[in-house]
Amino acid sequence: MYTVTNYPTKKALKAALAAGTTIEVYQPGPFPGKTDGDVSLEGPHYPKPHTWYARARIKGGVVEKILG
Repeated sequence: MYTVTNYPTKKALKAALAAGTTIEVYQPGPFPGKTDGDVSLEGPHYPKPHTWYARARIKGGVVEKILG
C-alpha cells in the first residue's frame, strides 16, 4: 500500500505521524485495499524506485501506528 502523501523516506513518514498528521493509505490497482488491520507500506511512489518499506496498523484507512 501507499500513503496518500508521497513521503520520500520512512523517517519523514514517522516524523509526520509523531507530529499528529493524519496519514491516509490506499492500494493502487483494481482490487480494494484493507481499511483496518496491519499493512505493508512502501515508498516513494511509483515510478521512482521504492527505497523504504514499513509495517503499519491502520483503522478506517488512516495510519494509527508504525510497527516497523
